Amino acid sequence: MEETTPRPKLRPRQRTRRISVFDGQDLKKAILAGAAWLEVNRETINALNVFPVPDGDTGSNMAATMKSAIRNIAESEEKSAAAIAKKVAHDALLGARGNSGVILSQTLRGVAIGLEGKDTFNAQDLANAFQEASQLAYRAVIKPVEGTILTVVREVAEAALKSAEHQNDLVTEMQDVVAAAHKAVAQTPELLPILKQAGVVDAGGQGFCTILEGILRYMRGDATDQSNNTDGSSTFNTEAHTKKGVVSVEEEFGYEVVFLLRGTNLDVEDIRQTIIDMGGVSTVVAGDETMLKVHTHTLTPGQILDYGVSLGSLLDINIENLQEQSLSYEAASKAEHAEEVAHEAEAEAEALHSNLATVAVVAGTGFEKVFRGLGVNSIVSGGQTMNPSIEQLLAAVEKIPTQQIIILPNNSNVILSAQQVVGLSSKEVFVVPCKTLPQGIAAMISINHEADFTINCEAMTEAARTIQTIEITTAVRSVQLGTLHVREGDCIGVINGNLSVATASIEDTIRDTLQRINIDTYEIVTIFYGEDVTEEQAQETARRIKTTHSGLEIEVVNGGQPYYAYIISAE
Repeated sequence: MEETTPRPKLRPRQRTRRISVFDGQDLKKAILAGAAWLEVNRETINALNVFPVPDGDTGSNMAATMKSAIRNIAESEEKSAAAIAKKVAHDALLGARGNSGVILSQTLRGVAIGLEGKDTFNAQDLANAFQEASQLAYRAVIKPVEGTILTVVREVAEAALKSAEHQNDLVTEMQDVVAAAHKAVAQTPELLPILKQAGVVDAGGQGFCTILEGILRYMRGDATDQSNNTDGSSTFNTEAHTKKGVVSVEEEFGYEVVFLLRGTNLDVEDIRQTIIDMGGVSTVVAGDETMLKVHTHTLTPGQILDYGVSLGSLLDINIENLQEQSLSYEAASKAEHAEEVAHEAEAEAEALHSNLATVAVVAGTGFEKVFRGLGVNSIVSGGQTMNPSIEQLLAAVEKIPTQQIIILPNNSNVILSAQQVVGLSSKEVFVVPCKTLPQGIAAMISINHEADFTINCEAMTEAARTIQTIEITTAVRSVQLGTLHVREGDCIGVINGNLSVATASIEDTIRDTLQRINIDTYEIVTIFYGEDVTEEQAQETARRIKTTHSGLEIEVVNGGQPYYAYIISAE
């Protein structure tokens, strides 16, 4: 009998979806999908950072902003699109982190304004909402720069308007919008030379594009639980997003279970879903049909491991008790917390007798002590890689009994968030645009409690401008910026926010950065050493500097800052 080759099974042809109108529930599900897709691709967006320094990562900031945006709609049964959009905009603003998060929150606010009064909306309504979003996004920045998320939002708004003129289908409109977003992101290096030098596209623009992609995937009925990895492997638990909102690791206890699974014909999707059905939270399953990496949080680690053994052999098994980790951290920080509470109570009492109070964003236990010693009334933890939200800054302002408050952001990626507090608080709030911790210290030193609020605001702003700041850290990736070639692992020197020096040793980097600022024209140098540097190492660094520059007055202070070995101020 003649053998015949079996004919391949053809997938049934799916009819292209067409949607003429959305209500509040449709909008909710679309936004949840956009947030989920952004979280899936968060690390990819983080990797687009122009400078190879530990920074306020754009992907993480935008994901945190979206997590805040959806916190009060995930379980909502609200049918009005206007009501859902209003909640999203309000919570996005409060939870906005970093410059990208603030601009994203303003974009969502624009959409809410565009949908105001509408229980349902069509393609033209959405196009009008995008127009509002573009206008508010540009207004959020004092000096708008093209080649950023602003450009992408504007191009999206224009594409939505053109699409709505020719048809009234939301799916087609969103396809046009996403295509325009992709094109705009691809063009950002041509508009912003620094992106072209670094060989990346704008991270904020890519983040916004990713949210729109997630919304389109929902509209088309596609899954939003796979990343853009070339192997197509699943990397995120979308069920937790679309049903219960984003699940935070910090909100869960139990056990963290991580292992490699070796086998044959392993089904990534089936394994991931089975672990989720077993109660696995924050579940990640990635790999191929012969080798997978599994990560999950569970109350029953044995059940997960038994399931893994039934599929193949387990390697590199690691189980951590999250509850014990939390308790250990709590015990270790009790004394420190008690000290902070006592200081805050004292600072609040002092504020009652003063004509102004201060809020400072600070990273590092040593820096916290410095700011407290200078009389700061409230400290918000944050800085590089952990930009505080607008809500945190606002809460700190509202807690202080004084009506006149000065905020010291002490980080270039926190300034825009701090400025939003001015319009949210009923108090008189001024933001000194400090980009570094040493600038914030100089501003604090210049306070004159006998002078009025306006004079102090001006004096503190001027004092911050006089400080030169050098930051010494390690490059997290290789990059070519102009004539400066940086290799991953190099010791790099950042002068007033600009990457200036890259060498193989910390000694050479410090020497070269000091020469770049013509250090002998200054009188006082303060060396703040980080959490991974010993006092002996810092003192040796000070001795080397003094040997070469004998005219300097040098002070060594424990800053305790993460990521940066040294932060050096010159005045």
